[in-house]
Amino acid sequence: MAAKTITARAPGAETVKQNPFGTLKRVSGRLKQLWVGREDNSHKEIVPTPRLLIIDDEESICFSMSEYFSLQGYRVDTAQELDEAEKLIGSREYRVVIQDLRLTATRNADGLDIIKMIRGQNPFTRIIVLTAYGSSEMEDEARRCGADAFLRKPKPLSQVAQVVQGLLESPPKQTARPA
Repeated sequence: MAAKTITARAPGAETVKQNPFGTLKRVSGRLKQLWVGREDNSHKEIVPTPRLLIIDDEESICFSMSEYFSLQGYRVDTAQELDEAEKLIGSREYRVVIQDLRLTATRNADGLDIIKMIRGQNPFTRIIVLTAYGSSEMEDEARRCGADAFLRKPKPLSQVAQVVQGLLESPPKQTARPA
């Protein structure tokens, strides 16, 4: 017996799906678009999806942040090594980069080099340093290199997202060029 899906719509109400077992499910957002079908977006302004780069040597951090920000509507790339980050930065333009300061155990602050490289290629990219190795001296140095925000791990993803959104909504500050 084939399953039959019934769509019921009350005037002014959310779309409700009834499955073959009679249970009602209320859906919204992205799930609703996938389940019910794409909305008619012809009357809406098309806004480009912001591209975000996450640079961290810990795979679990790259994965969790990528999943979280993808669900928030960002196009996300990740890099775990300095060379990989350099290639991505050279080939794409990112609105926001979230990066650690230390990408390997042998180099102390290779993240500062990444900040300088990003600033040299795109001064309008917003840079967030997210590190467990934060000190006030390191924060000052990262900001001198061009970081827009400095956060210490661990930080809930919702708070990181608030910082990202705040930076995207505010105009870029004029950063001092690294010497």
